[in-house]
Amino acid sequence: MGVDAVGQEGAADELDNLHELSDLSLRASPHSLHDDEDDEEEGDEPTTLLGFLQKPEHPWSLSRHLFPSKAGGTPAWLDPINLPQGEETLCGICQKPLQFLLQVYAAIDGREDAFHRTLFVFMCPDMNCLQKDKENQHKALNERPCRSVKVFRCQLCRINNYYSKDPPKKNGSDSLISKGAPLCSWCGTWKGQKICGGCKKAKYCSRQHQVEHWKFSHGAACKGEAGKSRDGLHGEDLEVDVNRPACRRLWPEFEIVDEEEASDDDASSGNMALIDVGGEDDVSRQFQEVEPSLEQKHWASFQARISRMPDQVIRYCRSSEARPLWPRLDEKPPPSGIPPCSHCNSPRIFEFQILPQLLYYFKVSNDRDALDWGTIAIYSCEASCSPLQGYVEEFAWVQSSQ
Repeated sequence: MGVDAVGQEGAADELDNLHELSDLSLRASPHSLHDDEDDEEEGDEPTTLLGFLQKPEHPWSLSRHLFPSKAGGTPAWLDPINLPQGEETLCGICQKPLQFLLQVYAAIDGREDAFHRTLFVFMCPDMNCLQKDKENQHKALNERPCRSVKVFRCQLCRINNYYSKDPPKKNGSDSLISKGAPLCSWCGTWKGQKICGGCKKAKYCSRQHQVEHWKFSHGAACKGEAGKSRDGLHGEDLEVDVNRPACRRLWPEFEIVDEEEASDDDASSGNMALIDVGGEDDVSRQFQEVEPSLEQKHWASFQARISRMPDQVIRYCRSSEARPLWPRLDEKPPPSGIPPCSHCNSPRIFEFQILPQLLYYFKVSNDRDALDWGTIAIYSCEASCSPLQGYVEEFAWVQSSQ
């Protein structure tokens, strides 16, 4: 964010300070990294930031006014009012509400309209839907592909209706300056547009979540409250905690912290070691007798790159020159497979990918039918266009596991 954007001599330092204080410093570069002359001469790859999970230090650490990057739990909506609605919130396969996977705070330096910028990823936890999703992701937009993985981008100017223009102190004293839309009492994720006819307090994003909450606990509590009213008793009011969704199937909540990936020198030596395993004796003879396939070599190279930092769950690099680190040679999107931005029609570029290590932290079982993927690549509008309000849907490409 430069001086021209805010019109004051010391403003650039102040704006930089805000981003330095942010929980996650995943930055979205406004220009391709190959524009840098040194990078062009040396042929360097764009810098990749790796995302790791850790438990939040404080209960308030992942509040929306602290602009977190997080996985699991419920989303910390950037625009807390104009949330995705209707079909946007549903799995296109089974028509059930999507579950929050993660969000990445990735402001764009030098862009006043993207001073705050977050991407949100949601998915259906049903593996059958994810398998069908892969079949649909090849379809053109005019074919109305049904997706079980959806991505939404939101960005705000520094001066907006929801947050202070000053950097948060992050010492527990920061407070919200605006309320958000009422959220579903069951999932805590989507806007609660339906209200319980009994207590008039619980709100729901869908009929399905209202039924699930009723069966789980709300039915007995709501009936008990109604009985008190009929008998003229004035006991304690039925409590509906809007900050703690009743659903116990949400994925556990983590903060995402980032670290720059090490140089490719180590990766190159690691890959050479994989190709030239042992070099003698029995191992050498085995490799001479059984030549690994191209797919096997690619998988070994992928494993070597990931094994340098095996706990990584996100690889972030927003650049037109960046490419996902694919675990497989097949199931890559064709050149025409990434649709343009649905809002401004600009091309989409790769921004980050989600690795299956995330499932370990979410305690997803290793059962045959359990949720699994090889990688989920997220593509966003290259122009990072700004809608008048709310969220723009972006694109996810899913590659299956081996």
